[in-house]
Amino acid sequence: MVDVKGKWALITGAARGIGYLTAKFMAERGCNLLLHSRSLAHTEKVMEEVKALGVSAYDLEAELSDLNAVQKMLEDIDKLGVQVDIVMNNAGVQVAYRNEYFDTPVSDYTESFKINTIAPMMICYHFMPKMIERGFGRILNTTSGIRLEPQQAGYSASKAALDKVTVDLGSTVEGTDVMINLTDPGWCRTDLGGPHAPNAPESAIPGIAVGVFVDDKKSGRYLNAPFFAGMSLEDAVEKAHREFDSPYGK
Repeated sequence: MVDVKGKWALITGAARGIGYLTAKFMAERGCNLLLHSRSLAHTEKVMEEVKALGVSAYDLEAELSDLNAVQKMLEDIDKLGVQVDIVMNNAGVQVAYRNEYFDTPVSDYTESFKINTIAPMMICYHFMPKMIERGFGRILNTTSGIRLEPQQAGYSASKAALDKVTVDLGSTVEGTDVMINLTDPGWCRTDLGGPHAPNAPESAIPGIAVGVFVDDKKSGRYLNAPFFAGMSLEDAVEKAHREFDSPYGK
């Protein structure tokens, strides 16, 4: 199992919900953090809490629908001079639920794709070559299990696209210690999931982060957090190693 103590992780959407819980979880294991939100005011609470756990942390702001802002954030991270070992692309948006789905506007797709697909892949493309050069890295892209719901077409299509590019990119590093996988918190009671979702956000821990800690050189997997609910991190990693194979064949 990977020891993250002293490593640096970038977590997008870290100010609330699953991102906030993930930041606390990583800090408890000694991981230094780069915490993204749309505004620095949003990350004040989580910054204070993770620093109290004894790790170093920086906060960053970028509206992910503004791709120029995403690029500036990446440049700002480079200026910090820290080595980003782990990327957790947690941030996402569900723009609308359209009962009249034949009237779905184009903007549902353009906004969803910018935030849920293009911004995370910009981040992957920025940090993954450096991970390959060093011979170590972990990337987790947060996806969704939503299917057969044309009412959420922009969201589900953008996540399906993220799945595709993640699996394709994973094939290039399969068998190495640079691993890129998908993670899914399940339907949780967050701002995105809504108040009627069946699961508490805490149920996503440790599964939402298990892809950081796996050490079997397999990429392209769908590590669904509910499969690890209630487990210790050690048991979750063992289960991921044992039951979740890469999709590339032998």
